[in-house]
Amino acid sequence: MSTSLRLQRERCVLLIIDVQERLAQAMPADKLTMMVRNATILLEAARRMSIPVVLSEQYPQGLGPTVSGIAEALGGIEDLTRLEKLDFSVCACDEFAQLGQRLAAAGRTQWIVAGMETHICVYQSARALREAGHEVHVVADAVVSRSKHNYRTGLSLVESAGALVSSTETVVMDLLSRAQGDDFKAISKLIR
Repeated sequence: MSTSLRLQRERCVLLIIDVQERLAQAMPADKLTMMVRNATILLEAARRMSIPVVLSEQYPQGLGPTVSGIAEALGGIEDLTRLEKLDFSVCACDEFAQLGQRLAAAGRTQWIVAGMETHICVYQSARALREAGHEVHVVADAVVSRSKHNYRTGLSLVESAGALVSSTETVVMDLLSRAQGDDFKAISKLIR
């Protein structure tokens, strides 16, 4: 059960995990800013390339809604699924079973993962996706934890689970595959 190094837009799903207001307050400010910026770039790439987006919120009554920067970037996403959850893994959510089957039936078996926290919800979701046979790319500069130690531990664990650790620029340029066209021009402006 290996993960392809090549991302193909027609096979991808973007998963944004639990980037919520009250949880965000506990993150290092500079790391949170970087994560939100990069998740926004991933969302713009998904919008331009018609990649489905799954957005989860962990117990929103307690942790609040998705932060405004991410919420605003969701505008224009045609294939958007929002999931509320109590389990740490998105895949344990009741609604995910049908969603996962629908996406897999459409050939969407590559998951690009961003969000928080790296060592808990991101790791457990990536692990479950791998166990289900999906290819998983966790975007290191689009995930965050409260501490550097837990961030590093989370990335190590996702690699041990068979996911690839990547970066925003690597992901979007792999999806674009060439330095040409309107999508390239728009996305390259965002990553400068």
